Amino acid sequence: MSGRGAPATDGEREDGTAGPRRGSGPAPVHRPERAPGRWSALVGVVAGLVLVAVAELASLAFGSSSAPFVAVGGGVVDIVPPAVKDLVIGLFGTWDKPILFASMFVVYALITAMIGQLARSRPVPAAAALGGLGLFAMAVVLTRAQNTPLDVLPTLLGTLVAVPTLLLLRRAVRGTTGAEPTASSEPTGAPDAAWLRRRSLVGVGLVGVLAVVVAAGARGVNAGRERARQVARFVLPAPRESAAPIAAGAQVDLEGMPPFVTPNDDFYRIDTALAVPNVDPGTWTLRIHGLVDRELEVDLAALLEEPMTETHVTLTCVSNTVGGDLAGNATWLGVPVRTLLERAGVQDGADMVLSRSIDGFTASTPLEALTDSRDSLLAVGMNGQPLPAEHGYPVRMVVPGLYGYVSATKWLTELKVTRFADDTAYWTTRGWSERGPIKIASRIDVPRSFAELSPDAEGAVTLGGTAWAQQRGIAAIEVRIDDGDWREADLGAEVSTDTWTQWSLRWEDAEPGDHSVSVRATDGEGEVQTEERADPAPNGASGWHTVQFTVV
Repeated sequence: MSGRGAPATDGEREDGTAGPRRGSGPAPVHRPERAPGRWSALVGVVAGLVLVAVAELASLAFGSSSAPFVAVGGGVVDIVPPAVKDLVIGLFGTWDKPILFASMFVVYALITAMIGQLARSRPVPAAAALGGLGLFAMAVVLTRAQNTPLDVLPTLLGTLVAVPTLLLLRRAVRGTTGAEPTASSEPTGAPDAAWLRRRSLVGVGLVGVLAVVVAAGARGVNAGRERARQVARFVLPAPRESAAPIAAGAQVDLEGMPPFVTPNDDFYRIDTALAVPNVDPGTWTLRIHGLVDRELEVDLAALLEEPMTETHVTLTCVSNTVGGDLAGNATWLGVPVRTLLERAGVQDGADMVLSRSIDGFTASTPLEALTDSRDSLLAVGMNGQPLPAEHGYPVRMVVPGLYGYVSATKWLTELKVTRFADDTAYWTTRGWSERGPIKIASRIDVPRSFAELSPDAEGAVTLGGTAWAQQRGIAAIEVRIDDGDWREADLGAEVSTDTWTQWSLRWEDAEPGDHSVSVRATDGEGEVQTEERADPAPNGASGWHTVQFTVV
């Protein structure tokens, strides 16, 4: 029995109601710890990496285009506005694809990090979000022209592994103490709990590193395997018409000048394919149809039996800026396109041939460019070798005088004879011009911008560069130093009107200090290269190339 002033006993408050003794503090509440936000985000990113790694690994049994990053990247390329595409190529050139992959990875990491944050408190919706991401990638895989429904299996497998991985890793980084400590609890278990937490986080990190290694390794194997698969499966036939010998004087003997014939490994590559398509030469066929008297289907063996033409042609990308390096000169071997078009019988009213790649890319080539006397080829060889995988193996188009976006279709599978009024191509639907004739272009290769040149023993420096005007040739090159008069440069030997021409100028009275040099070309028809600047879109860049340099 307690009095008014007697202290309350355990289980009884001063007012007589049941409860803990005053001063004893709240009863321990057992609830699981949540992982810190940064670790939850890491869990999401690692689970996303697992999805990509498993899918990339599984894609080895299917093909590069079945990998989700490749498929989604291809979809991004398809929908990107032409202005953005032109800006990216202008800034990064042939690094455009690595930059796209890096940008996609950043976006993907942010999305999966948010999924990881969601999993911290709502694991089921987070798992559904990661699964939805996989379903989206599978839908994009199905949109790629070269894929079949079976090609969704790598992404499906990656998703099925990634979702439980997300849930398991989430549990791994949650609290290991099982209860919040109280004021009177002893911290004897704290070191063990901290050690378990660190071990769990290290495990999550190792899973992430392993996923990156597997994904990168599978992507490298995919790329290397496609190159190996497409190397020299056939011996190039001897041409009926051989290319003209390249005169020794075609190459300007000046350090820093590009080789007159661009090596295959150095030839620029600009296309919409993020992964090199896998084309089996044993099953490859070319279909010719549309406004023709008779449809044709030709396999590779039959194509290789056709009379071959060998020719030197400089190709140029429409995205090449003034002074840019998206141009290359090679010796091509192939069947004249007009040979097969004549056999098919082109009908009256046709004015365009729509070429199609195995990956769905299309180009609209004016019919006259494929039927006149120029050497427009269904090319099978490049610089004495079968086409490299990156440049269109086993068959691509080469058309002198036109920018590549309307003519240079790689991994060719189809020629449709049609009309410009009836069909449009990949880039013409995005605002680029229909026909794409190449403009006169000249550039300065020596010196490079802001380079330093040392005069020779006679006090002179030599400048050099390259110019092209396919189908017309280069008749003259003029160079202006600072704001002086135009000086006529020396031309290298012309090989053909379809190749570039190199030039050089010996500046006898070179003065030390900062200088600028500009160049302009005159083509074989007497047209002088315009000074007016124009961006690549919609029909090619124009303007004089100018370089700042210093004579020391």
